[in-house]
Amino acid sequence: MLSAFTLFLLFTSVKAQTQQDSVKTTINNMFTAMKNADTVLLRSCFTTNPIIQSIAVNKEGKIVVKDESLQEFINSIGKLPKNAADERIVFDGIHIDAVLANVWAPYKFYFNNAFSHCGADDFTLVKLSGEWKIQYLIDTRHKQACE
Repeated sequence: MLSAFTLFLLFTSVKAQTQQDSVKTTINNMFTAMKNADTVLLRSCFTTNPIIQSIAVNKEGKIVVKDESLQEFINSIGKLPKNAADERIVFDGIHIDAVLANVWAPYKFYFNNAFSHCGADDFTLVKLSGEWKIQYLIDTRHKQACE
């Protein structure tokens, strides 16, 4: 016979896994949209006013944080042919507190089936009207040390 505590732990574990799966779905939808150049699906993955940034090295060799608006991101993806942008991630950590989630995901990016660069994505999502949406995305980009 299962104790009330055991049932509680089982229910909590199932609920946590369901939440993680929902967060993963939103992020996977973003990458599916990128691969398919689907701007409608891409927009649906984000809040109305997200922050999108990349950490890069400028021409002077200094580390800078580059900002990109959601519309700029959508426009750049919309100009690509289908299957050109293929970002392959590994979910390396998902943390959820009620309506806030954070996801760490190392990735390798392929453009037209050729390796382009690698790095890590860091997502912050919020649950709005029962759906997880990306509020903040920052990434690193480099060509070496990809393992």
